[in-house]
This record gives sequence, C-alpha cells and structure tokens, in this order.
Amino acid sequence: MAEKQIVRCNACGAQNRVDIDKVQQGNGPVCGRCKQPLPLGDRRGDKPVIVSDSTFAAEVEGSPLPVLLDLWAPWCAPCRFIAPVVEELASELAGRVRVAKLNVDDNPITAGRLNVRNIPTLVILRSGKEVDRLVGVIPKAEIRQRLEQVIRV
Repeated sequence: MAEKQIVRCNACGAQNRVDIDKVQQGNGPVCGRCKQPLPLGDRRGDKPVIVSDSTFAAEVEGSPLPVLLDLWAPWCAPCRFIAPVVEELASELAGRVRVAKLNVDDNPITAGRLNVRNIPTLVILRSGKEVDRLVGVIPKAEIRQRLEQVIRV
C-alpha cells in the first residue's frame, strides 16, 4: 500500500493527498484545485513558506512561533536583492522563527490589510499581531537583531 501524505497548497490552501512513492520516483505533485506545485519536505521551517490571502491566517496568524513576513513582488529589484538574506535567516533561525513570503501583487487583500505602501517590507508578527516593521533593503544584522528582540520576549 502506497504511503500518502496530506499537503496544503500554498497558493490556494486546498488540502491534497500526495502519494509519497510517486514523489520518490521524481514526480512533482501539483494541487488538484489550482494546479500549482505543492510544497514538500518535512516542514522543519528552514525555508520560507509561501503564503497567500487564503493561507495567511493558518500559516502566519496561527503560527506558534514569531513570524518574519517578507512582502515582495517579482518585478521589484530591491525585493530580489533581499530575498537571499531572508532565506539565510529562515535557515539560521529555524525552530525559533517562522519565515513567510507574500507576493503583494497576487495577494492584495492581505497586503492591504497590513497597510503595505512600499516593498520590500518585512513585518515581524507574534501571535498574529504586528510587533515590528522594516521597509526597504535592510542589513541582515539589523533584521536579525530585531528578530532576536522579539524571540526573547
């Protein structure tokens, strides 16, 4: 009997049953609803999770860990510049901070609710509430310092 795993689609939030044997054979699973690639892995948190309007509540507001939310757009050069820094922080702070990315062009409801006026914007949330905000390209050391302050609380 093939092993199955339930995987939530980051794009639309749908729950999908994934056949692990097929994945190990090299078949990349896609969402049954929106046909976007499904995230795989053990969800250790060492990579940023992609969130959308439909998954924001569960993935960010429902997180037991503080969240660093990267609000970005694909056309934004400063956003592309800071992306590797965000990925490094996700790896370095895995288990202490959850890192999420939200494309503001594809998810205007959440971007509007967070009152995002400029990108890149990094929002630090604890228990679903904003506790800090950084706008623009910020040095990694400063982002990490601000995250450490939230982790210590």
